[in-house]
Amino acid sequence: MAGWTTRDGKPSGWKAADGVMTVVPRTGDSVTEFVFGDAQIHLEFMTPIEEGSGQDRGNSGVYIHGRYEVQVLDSYQSQTYPDGQCGAIYQQHVPRVNACRPQGEWQSYDIIFRAPRFENGKKVKNAVVTVIHNGVLIHDHAEVTPTGGAIGRDEMEKGPLLLQEHGHEVKYRNIWVRGL
Repeated sequence: MAGWTTRDGKPSGWKAADGVMTVVPRTGDSVTEFVFGDAQIHLEFMTPIEEGSGQDRGNSGVYIHGRYEVQVLDSYQSQTYPDGQCGAIYQQHVPRVNACRPQGEWQSYDIIFRAPRFENGKKVKNAVVTVIHNGVLIHDHAEVTPTGGAIGRDEMEKGPLLLQEHGHEVKYRNIWVRGL
């Protein structure tokens, strides 16, 4: 868990073993110490095998710059609101297709992120995100604004990666960020 903290800078309370990070419920989100601007992001996740429905099934999220959430949720044969399903840009954009795999299987996100642009301290262009879920394009150059629960108040040109703790033991592995 080196390089990961809580929102307030304390060591992350998540478990790590054999290259896998596991959410520990009620320990808070995990945030990278490093920050980045435009980036290619890859990560793999697995929702737990559990009962539940809607938002109460494998719920987590990937917050790019700590501000723009790509939803992690078990949406395989499970109904929820469209802009809250797995792969949604939470409460902004519905994925073009549900590309989810069943509980207990590894899934992947490949994300191309372009940070917002500023001139003279004023935002002149929103952030843009492209998301590929399990090899399927689900968002193509979608403009995004900060999601509820974002870090800080203002958008910025650089920020961390935040993985959300939402009460479910979601697993993450093979996480990398490459600046563009």
